[in-house]
Amino acid sequence: MYRTHNNGELRIKNIDQKVKLCGWIQKSRDLGGMTFIDLRDRYGITQLAFNEELNKSLSEKARNLNREWVVEIEGIVRERSNKNHKINTGEIEIEAEKLTILNKSKTPPFTIEDETDGGEELRMKYRFLDLRRRPLQKNLALRSEMSIEIRNFFHQNSFLEIETPYLIKSTPEGARDFVVPSRMNKQQFYALPQSPQTFKQLLMVSGYDRYFQIVKCFRDEDLRSDRQPEFTQIDCEMAFVNQQEVLETFEGLIKFLFKKILNIEFQDPFPIISYDEAIEKYGSDKPDIRFEMELTYLDDLAKGKGFKVFDESESVVAINVPGCAEYSRKKLDELSDWVKRPQIGAKGLVYLKYNLDQTFKSSVDKFYDSSSLIKWVNKCNSKPGDLILILSGKKSSVQTQLNELRLLMGSRLGLRDSKIFKPIWVVDFPLLEKDETTNSFHAMHHPFTSPKKSDLEMLETNPEKVRANAYDLAINGVEVGGGSIRIHDRNIQEKMFEILGFSKKEAEAQFGFLMSAFEYGAPPHGGIAFGFDRLCALFGGKDNIRDFIAFPKNNSGRDTMIDAPSHLDKQQTEELGIELPKLKD
Repeated sequence: MYRTHNNGELRIKNIDQKVKLCGWIQKSRDLGGMTFIDLRDRYGITQLAFNEELNKSLSEKARNLNREWVVEIEGIVRERSNKNHKINTGEIEIEAEKLTILNKSKTPPFTIEDETDGGEELRMKYRFLDLRRRPLQKNLALRSEMSIEIRNFFHQNSFLEIETPYLIKSTPEGARDFVVPSRMNKQQFYALPQSPQTFKQLLMVSGYDRYFQIVKCFRDEDLRSDRQPEFTQIDCEMAFVNQQEVLETFEGLIKFLFKKILNIEFQDPFPIISYDEAIEKYGSDKPDIRFEMELTYLDDLAKGKGFKVFDESESVVAINVPGCAEYSRKKLDELSDWVKRPQIGAKGLVYLKYNLDQTFKSSVDKFYDSSSLIKWVNKCNSKPGDLILILSGKKSSVQTQLNELRLLMGSRLGLRDSKIFKPIWVVDFPLLEKDETTNSFHAMHHPFTSPKKSDLEMLETNPEKVRANAYDLAINGVEVGGGSIRIHDRNIQEKMFEILGFSKKEAEAQFGFLMSAFEYGAPPHGGIAFGFDRLCALFGGKDNIRDFIAFPKNNSGRDTMIDAPSHLDKQQTEELGIELPKLKD
């Protein structure tokens, strides 16, 4: 037996017990006649004490230990004279009697502590070392706990966990597919699934009316802090349900997780807002409702006064920032530069300070007198000391830009507390998005989303106005899940493909298997998929999902630890029947 206890386990009650521990050397302190070593494993840290008077040779051996060496220790649990109440084992130490070096370590490229000196790329390269750090161990433990509780919820609610294939057919569902060549079927390719969408619908046709899966999905798209090329979904589907039943069921899942993981209870139902209202109020379909600062439209008050920027804009929109009228010109210029960045795309920023003495200071004073500005203040519900920030231009663009500015100001004012959670359902999305350049339609969610029954007739006459029977769940400005009631009628599905530009031949080639299934008694069905990585990050109070994935990719889609992706050798490409062109220098 290598160990009788782990390094986070021993307490005062274990005094005088003989124990064996194993782990990694965290740090060593040589105090002359005494050497103290912190021994670490994923459960915690235990202090080891080597007394030169009791065993001189053992103490000398301990002095030669270095960080990250793996050792086995045998000794007696003693009460510490100098207690450390910051750790669970801080009242005891091990009086060492025997030390075995199990493996030595090179000097790590960065310090393996909670706060490390290693940059992200270096830590990604040595991810196996980074994973020894306590913050990441806590993150992965949280992820494990959440997966267990998710399965508990679904088991309690009669869902079956059913696996679906990873090697499937490439179908157009939004992002680019990752493809896998087939050796046995030369010059043919599988695709890795962007989601198990069609399979879970087929399971509904097969009579498995409550399905779930914690499943890997793959999308070849540009990466950011909340995206990875391979990510994990909580994938769910139900038959014989309407939208309200789906929302109630999966709101139940989220409430269950908050209670089990964070001991947070939501007594009231999550608020529900339409897509149009979310865009109008917040400029986002995943609004952060932890704070107000809603969008206010000033078109009727700001236009027609000779200020060309406003007069020639489709829309003039403002947010009221509480308590920021004292912002200096330098700070306001910095905000103006921020909104002009290419990522935001605004042409400029107009401000109005409503000072504590109820006077005004604006960047457009020469166009608007006090009687005009007081109307702006009243419409924005401003109070003395507030700052109004205004953007103008194409309405949809300004709404998006002000959403970003709203989030920035919310963060600066400390209104986006990661310990406060505000979920909101967004419903009634547009079914379709129109590409103004090509005059073609794209599915807002995916091609299998059902139109709202009341809008069905408009599929023929005015498809742009058709609303989807779809819903997203946002928490603190993060979209954590989305789904819809699905099409289960072949005729409606064929019409959807037609609107999306598929010929009958193309639709049959891509999705004939699904439409064929609809002819064999397909029940009404709907579901949702939650981003498991995003939920883990949200519950862990972080923004970057990489911190909750054991072996993630970097922003270039590379695993720098194993150096992937990599080139295939000539023998492999010949076996696969593919010929790769030479890359240009």
